[in-house]
Amino acid sequence: MSLFYVFLKSQPFLSSLGTAEPLAVPMDATTSETAPIQFCSIPDQSVSSIVTNPAASTFPLSKRHCFGESCPGEFPLAANPSIVLHVLTACNLDPKDLAKLEATCSFFRQPANFAPDYELSISELAALDMCRKRAIFKPMTTEQQQGLKQRCGGSWKLALRFLLAGEACCRREKFLAIAGPGHSIVVTSKGAVYSFGSNSSGQLGHGTTEEESRPPRLIRSLQGIRIIQAAAGSGRTMLISDAGRVYAFGKDSFGEAEYGGQGGQGGQVVTTPKLVESLKDIFVVQAAIGNFFTAVLSREGRVYTFSWGSESRLGHQTEPNDLEPRALTGALENAPVVQIAAGYCYLLALACHPNGMSVYSVGCGLGGKLGHGSRTDEKHARLIEQFQLLNLQPVVVAAGAWHAAIVGQDGRVCTWGWGRYGCLGHGNEECESSPKVVEALSNVKAVHVATGDYTTFVVSDDGDVYSFGCGESASLGHNNGVAAAAAAHGEQGNRHPHILSPELVTSLKQINERVVQISLTNSIYWNAHTFALTESGKLYAFGAGDKGQLGVELMANQTERGNPERVDIDLN
Repeated sequence: MSLFYVFLKSQPFLSSLGTAEPLAVPMDATTSETAPIQFCSIPDQSVSSIVTNPAASTFPLSKRHCFGESCPGEFPLAANPSIVLHVLTACNLDPKDLAKLEATCSFFRQPANFAPDYELSISELAALDMCRKRAIFKPMTTEQQQGLKQRCGGSWKLALRFLLAGEACCRREKFLAIAGPGHSIVVTSKGAVYSFGSNSSGQLGHGTTEEESRPPRLIRSLQGIRIIQAAAGSGRTMLISDAGRVYAFGKDSFGEAEYGGQGGQGGQVVTTPKLVESLKDIFVVQAAIGNFFTAVLSREGRVYTFSWGSESRLGHQTEPNDLEPRALTGALENAPVVQIAAGYCYLLALACHPNGMSVYSVGCGLGGKLGHGSRTDEKHARLIEQFQLLNLQPVVVAAGAWHAAIVGQDGRVCTWGWGRYGCLGHGNEECESSPKVVEALSNVKAVHVATGDYTTFVVSDDGDVYSFGCGESASLGHNNGVAAAAAAHGEQGNRHPHILSPELVTSLKQINERVVQISLTNSIYWNAHTFALTESGKLYAFGAGDKGQLGVELMANQTERGNPERVDIDLN
């Protein structure tokens, strides 16, 4: 029988033993062939129940050998280390149990570098240590950290799940690409930002409103500021820094409707990134831009919106010209939200509750896109109950102009809303007022979904991409010989068929890269273009390129590209 002796000692206790050496455990989840887990289900046991008198250290010192070393080392066993993980037996363990054991030992192999808390269980302390390693948790004060813990359900394990869920669905701290209405934004892993495409309202952030067909350009005025998130709307751009600050440029109105006005007339424009003063007291981690409103998400999981205040819409009870951010009340007031998504006239919010993940919707219900089984508007956020009936845990949410989609933890995909052009993937153009599983993807385990104006993309766990819906502008990636020939001669019109059921995008399969993110234009007034981002940091573009929004060079009289082409930006 093989025994593992593992424990963690506070620095004062190390000193009392006459050693400053950290405990070296010869097991590490990072080097094991077994996949590491994020955190494990160790039965909760208060340290105070293990250590009855932490102040006492009068027992004689014993020594035991570590397991697994050719020349075994020695470490002291004492009656009262700060935390003791007694003796773990490694015989007859199945791979899952062994993975849990290794992941636990990975935490206990080094000093925690914070004072012991005798009221925390071992698993709670391990979760707190992992929380402290998250980028948005580090700058929080102790009071703010405790507030987050209580908001998530009073447990550090729940707080950790909240933080990890937000990172997973929003690609925080990673490179990303945004295919906006006529213009594009790309954020590198270092936080630099490139922009290209239409610039009629200064939405590229280069200090002018001149329309220019140029390759992607770095926004130099952001030097020294690390950007981790971005959002693009018609004529406007929002960037979020790692310090939670929001910078906006383009149309100087958070709630000005698009209404097909692709120019900057009728309002002030900002041509370089400008700090949004009204958000300076809110640590923002994500932004979403709809047609009539803008929403932001705080690191604590609160949702704030600008505009849309008339007639109590979104529960604000304010005037339409009120541009101050207002927190959404009602069902979302105490719900820790990890992701938001904005459609033409509605908002979706993915919340992380102690008993699982939930989706809320608010706004215009036309076409059934709010998912409540009806087509009525909702002035306050309302829980979409259908996922409980489907026994599905949503992990990613996407809001198209008129339809919505989610990916479940088990890889299933649900869509609902207006079904025009087959954008719901159910083989027809009918509307669905409640989320419905896309049966055509039953053999695919999805990890990501993106929606636009009657278009939908799904990314599988092996990097394959499926698309369906409106085929205009070659934005679905299903190029054919007739369409390619017409595009080469500059012919206009819809030459691309609509796709009623999910089809594999073979043109992306041929690039021999694993795709991790898709972004496509979510606007009813602009021809759509699409970005595919690979795991290695390569960016491919296809679809409409008449304003230079693809970031690639087109031939004379060519306005779109049917096959994916590499964009020359170093995302790493």
